[in-house]
Amino acid sequence: MESRVLSSGTTTISGIPTLTKPTGRINTVAVSSPARLNLNNTNGANLVWGRQLRPSLLNLDHSSPVLKTIKRDAIKPCSATASDSTGDAAPVGFLAKYPFLVTGFFFFMWYFLNVIFNILNKKIYNYFPYPYFVSVIHLAVGVVYCLGSWTVGLPKRAPIDSNLLKLLIPVAFCHALGHVTSNVSFAAVAVSFTHTIKALEPFFNAAASQFILGQSIPITLWLSLAPVVIGVSMASLTELSFNWVGFISAMISNISFTYRSIYSKKAMTDMDSTNLYAYISIIALVFCLPPAIILEGPQLLKHGFSDAIAKVGLTKFVSDLFWVGMFYHLYNQLATNTLERVAPLTHAVGNVLKRVFVIGFSIIVFGNKISTQTAIGTSIAIAGVALYSLIKAKIEEEKRGLKSA
Repeated sequence: MESRVLSSGTTTISGIPTLTKPTGRINTVAVSSPARLNLNNTNGANLVWGRQLRPSLLNLDHSSPVLKTIKRDAIKPCSATASDSTGDAAPVGFLAKYPFLVTGFFFFMWYFLNVIFNILNKKIYNYFPYPYFVSVIHLAVGVVYCLGSWTVGLPKRAPIDSNLLKLLIPVAFCHALGHVTSNVSFAAVAVSFTHTIKALEPFFNAAASQFILGQSIPITLWLSLAPVVIGVSMASLTELSFNWVGFISAMISNISFTYRSIYSKKAMTDMDSTNLYAYISIIALVFCLPPAIILEGPQLLKHGFSDAIAKVGLTKFVSDLFWVGMFYHLYNQLATNTLERVAPLTHAVGNVLKRVFVIGFSIIVFGNKISTQTAIGTSIAIAGVALYSLIKAKIEEEKRGLKSA
């Protein structure tokens, strides 16, 4: 959150604006930082980069050569508003004094919810192997949560028009396809193996940027992806739970999320990330319903529901479905909130570590046996993703630095 203080009492000398000391109470104008929605099938990948409109604080002639030399950083953010006309500063709260504690809490909850989601999701598939229906539950619980939040005004629902709806439909479709195919993979193979395959997502993103969007990808980024491809290949060759359904589904998920990223850039909007995520979830739910009904509906009515209830009981079955949906929604929302609090480089490192946590905990909880080659291949792939994320984040920071200079 950025606050800037400008005096309304300005004088000009030879056409050059000069800021003068205000004589009365100082009013601050709070301007939201650009919203970025991070959403990942199950790993929190970026969905939409929103743009918050910044209100004009003062009508200045920005074409003036003198103003162009003034650095934006010269105006420092205010730590507190004036409490009275004498200028006494308001007391700083504990969390405001130690913001790193809040950021650390966001990282912890992001990791915790993601790990719990992956473990509970796989446990459900062990007694209820219907990934299309479970994918619908993930989105449906999140949609109900968003509708409830809108009802109480936390947050207030942002209006949506037909133009924005048309832009969000391709994003939501790719999100739905990627989400469903990820769950098909989770149901078919070990959680650790699916996450290892999904480590290839940066490779597909780079390829799409280079050959579809026509963007130039530095050679350093391409080289950093080599260990990812090699590591995934090594892990796949000796994975004990390998099957083609799980492997192909995870690859389709990678491609779907890549196209989601492409369409997201075309759907840039001024809407806040929470409302945007809610609308995308609603549209994605509409896309997920037909295949779930057509492909799994008859089996569910015939014996799917009855078998699951016989194994774990009705209460546990309903409870598991509810909580896995809540964890899915909340960990994606926490990923978004975390991204808004830290630099891209920090978030990139955190995203890689999150994948390591998920793979490690899934192996421990489910007791998955992995070969030495699979372990080495997974480690190489994760290291490659970390290298790629670090290089890309630094490149993005350099670009933003040049634009703001």
